[in-house]
Amino acid sequence: MAELLRGAPVAAAITGELTARVEALRAQGVVPTLAIVRVGERPDDLSYERGACKRAEKVGIAVERIVLPADCTQEELLAVIGRVNADPAIHGCLMFRPLPATLDEAAACAALDPAKDVDGITQGSLYGVFANEPTGFPPCTAEAVIELLERSGIALEGARVTVVGRSLVIGKPVAMMLQARHATVTMCHTRTRDLAAACRAADVLVVAAGHAGTVGADAAAPGQMVVDVGINWDEAAGKLVGDVAFDEVEPIVAAITPVPGGVGAVTTAVLAQHVVTAAERSCAAAASE
Repeated sequence: MAELLRGAPVAAAITGELTARVEALRAQGVVPTLAIVRVGERPDDLSYERGACKRAEKVGIAVERIVLPADCTQEELLAVIGRVNADPAIHGCLMFRPLPATLDEAAACAALDPAKDVDGITQGSLYGVFANEPTGFPPCTAEAVIELLERSGIALEGARVTVVGRSLVIGKPVAMMLQARHATVTMCHTRTRDLAAACRAADVLVVAAGHAGTVGADAAAPGQMVVDVGINWDEAAGKLVGDVAFDEVEPIVAAITPVPGGVGAVTTAVLAQHVVTAAERSCAAAASE
């Protein structure tokens, strides 16, 4: 049987480290604060919001929730983002996406100050990921993959890693972050010719294709570490499943993340980490003025 790479111990370790950093900030009179901007009442947004608020409370981060109706105007949304940018007491902002089709999502993302962009939605943050510079922050889920691998003792330097998926939320940024750690990365997607062979050649396999069952037994190899980032609802089974056919792959590989209970469990801890880092950067910038 494969080792299960569970997210809870990783999230707990990150949370424990953040508690001391938050105490140090509060000793300076600074309360790390996250603004959550939500448009409408999407169930998945509400679920993530509850998890983020619970994690923030554990760490000592304050949360300001700003909720707009689903039929709000672009001007109303941009006004909220402008207020977040201008408020020095707000260190990080999480804006839920996708936004309603009536809104210009690209313009809303571009309006946010990258210094407060704690989920990698601005071009400035993505530049920081691709250039390996501390500008903004990577998407939380992409960094959660890295945290889970590194804190599970999986060596990335020199490792052959196959990433299945090419989105700006996970696939592309996680590939850049892996390369920054000296892994040799092969990027694939659902249209890759002989995807299974590319997956079998990897020491570490990261699957973020957005489709249940993208990776099955024919794509797995003994000794592999498999990180399944997918979250899909299996109507027939009545449960959440990943992009990896777990029952097929688990008996073959050395280690695999469960779904749920894997990467997703780390994501809110990474969000909290970004908020605390943003607060520390803000303090450092103020001290240097």
